[in-house]
Amino acid sequence: ITLSCRAFFWLVSLLLSSLIWFIAVKASDPRDEPLQKGLLIFGVMFSVLLQEAFRFLYYKLLRKAIEGLVALSEDGCSPISIQQMAYVAGVGFGLMSGAFSMINLLADSLGPGTVGIHGDSQLYFLTSAFMTMVLIFLHTFWGILFFHGCEYRRWWEITAVVVMHLAVSGSTFCNPLYVGSLVPSYLLMAAAAAWAYLLSGGSAQNLRRFLLCKS
Repeated sequence: ITLSCRAFFWLVSLLLSSLIWFIAVKASDPRDEPLQKGLLIFGVMFSVLLQEAFRFLYYKLLRKAIEGLVALSEDGCSPISIQQMAYVAGVGFGLMSGAFSMINLLADSLGPGTVGIHGDSQLYFLTSAFMTMVLIFLHTFWGILFFHGCEYRRWWEITAVVVMHLAVSGSTFCNPLYVGSLVPSYLLMAAAAAWAYLLSGGSAQNLRRFLLCKS
């Protein structure tokens, strides 16, 4: 239920941001290329901020749900922790984001004109698949970091999530120079994974042993 609801929240944020971008494009001059590029950048950045706003709204909703479960339970404890909620919510966010990314790519691949042939890089679909994968993992880790920041009022953690999301989304404008988007995104994913692991109760010693392949 948590995963499905989180996916729905992502869909609503996508719908609203797409609507704003569509209205802005229709109200502008389509022949003005710099303006159209600026509107595209605005649309991406606005979509990221709206997604994070909906992530915060979903945290508030889950917090109310947990308080209700605590009030109804006999021992005064919630059967599910906020960390578990954060993980599942992040997975739902990432899966829905990845699904929409791949659906658009598969739709383009059907033709009649196919992206990546006699024009764009032949690695277009492969690199797009890797980008989709890293975004799914990042949304999972961001969910853990964001909820932890909200739970303990560490606003710098929330700010870090928003900045990372903006950075990853902005790096896609480096395409078709795919190294400029994939490498920073995977480095951020590794950092976010380690950070989320430590916040979830993992120890730095175990993380060091894992990185050094020690038992």
